[in-house]
Amino acid sequence: MRLVQKNVVVVGVGPGLGSAVAYMALREGASVYAFARRPEALAGLQWLAQHGKVYLSARDFAKLDQALAAADEARKVFPAVHGLVVTAGGYTSQPVEEVGEAELDDMLSKNLKAHIYAVRAFAPLLAPGSSVVLVSSVGGAYKAWPRHVAYVASKAAVAKAAEALAAELLERGVRVNAVAPGGMTKDFQPGRRYEVKLGAPQVPPEEVANVVIWLLTDEARWVTGAVIPVDGGRRLL
Repeated sequence: MRLVQKNVVVVGVGPGLGSAVAYMALREGASVYAFARRPEALAGLQWLAQHGKVYLSARDFAKLDQALAAADEARKVFPAVHGLVVTAGGYTSQPVEEVGEAELDDMLSKNLKAHIYAVRAFAPLLAPGSSVVLVSSVGGAYKAWPRHVAYVASKAAVAKAAEALAAELLERGVRVNAVAPGGMTKDFQPGRRYEVKLGAPQVPPEEVANVVIWLLTDEARWVTGAVIPVDGGRRLL
């Protein structure tokens, strides 16, 4: 197990990537603090306790006061954090003529503010040698998807934020990277079988979580400031 005696915080846990990361971190020996945006989502995360030491809480990291409160909450059981994964996010699609304040504000809040506020809130707890992983997208980091301007702009910003944060936290010995899925399903179940088909429009969350877990381990201790596509080659089509 590669994360024994490590404390990992996962922000934005839902039925897809967040659950997969939390589960895999537990299986690797970590203690996990998992935050969901909505209180009603916590009922669907109780099963994680079967696989290790996990704490569950509802916080909206798109709001700075909520992010800071989350860090204060986690500090009570995690005096130091060795891994921070921000899987919070949202999706929208429309031509530019239909983009309104609601759509743009929603994407910037869920896909950018939540990432930056999470790092700001937990930065004082990050131990030297720790790892931060953000979630961007191939649409933004690598491709300019038409009719997705609000989404693509927010995800491109996450990719650049990962680089900027990596540079800023370098002297603290904290690594910051991002993964860039090309599209992802939200149907994670431990031990399930699924088809692996390169070039498919959506990737199973387990495949993205595998890369996230690797970035949290010492195997990736020389990797920082990277935006890693995990899309089965979708960006090449």
